[in-house]
Amino acid sequence: LTEEETKVLFQKLAEYIGRSIEKLINRSDERHCFRLASKNRVYYVSESVMKASNSVARENLLSFGTCLGKFSKTGKFRLHITALDHLSQYAQYKVWVKPSAEMSFLYGNNVLKSGLARITESTPQYAGVVIYSMSDIPLGFGVAAQGTDACRELEPTGNVVLHQADIGEYLRGMEDDIGEYLR
Repeated sequence: LTEEETKVLFQKLAEYIGRSIEKLINRSDERHCFRLASKNRVYYVSESVMKASNSVARENLLSFGTCLGKFSKTGKFRLHITALDHLSQYAQYKVWVKPSAEMSFLYGNNVLKSGLARITESTPQYAGVVIYSMSDIPLGFGVAAQGTDACRELEPTGNVVLHQADIGEYLRGMEDDIGEYLR
């Protein structure tokens, strides 16, 4: 990654995990790093796997490590749902949804006040949040449409979290990803 790409990536990750980015890199089991591979995708990979992948030409490398997201043509970074495992480990702000609202979120809809079960105290508006089921299973992530205090006075149909990605994308987007690699 270039210095500018690294800065954009870290800013996006910091929206969700704050200063825990250092914990992603300096893990206790092995050091990890971020690498740009084919089609502007950023991968989170252990150094041993990264060194082994150096023997494969960049254009022939389909995937290695965990795909965190990709850079758009305008230089913005968009997180993919595959980053959820790492975001959920270090999330600063969390939202739990009621069982009745889980399917709505997994179909790509925003989280409404009526579906909100719990929210991390002092969550600011527009902060990156990870959405969990009531049994603490990470379902996806999004942006807080309202702060914690504003949620208390919100009407039941008001948006609490704006949807960005959910685990249902594995099924909805699988045809796109497979087709993209076959081209």
